[in-house]
Amino acid sequence: MLHDRILVELDKEASERRSASGIVIPSTAVLGKRLAWAQVVAAGPSVRQVAVGDHVLFDPEDRSEVEVAAHDYILLRERDVHAVAEHDEPSRDLGLYL
Repeated sequence: MLHDRILVELDKEASERRSASGIVIPSTAVLGKRLAWAQVVAAGPSVRQVAVGDHVLFDPEDRSEVEVAAHDYILLRERDVHAVAEHDEPSRDLGLYL
């Protein structure tokens, strides 16, 4: 990866949604603008805020798709990322409660 580019892979479970009643809504049925989550696979040397393995939120309309080794990826700039999800690690500064 060069400069501030990020290579991401879309989350598989983000492609389809379920309504409150359990109806499956495919990703092609988009009502309005919806952001998408993806996992960072590679990052360029100028990327500061995102690391490989992070889950990022971005606008799927502003993307460039690429196929590498029979896998579909999306190429983004770091400035196109709206948010980075926190890791699900338990906080170590809470202590133990009995």
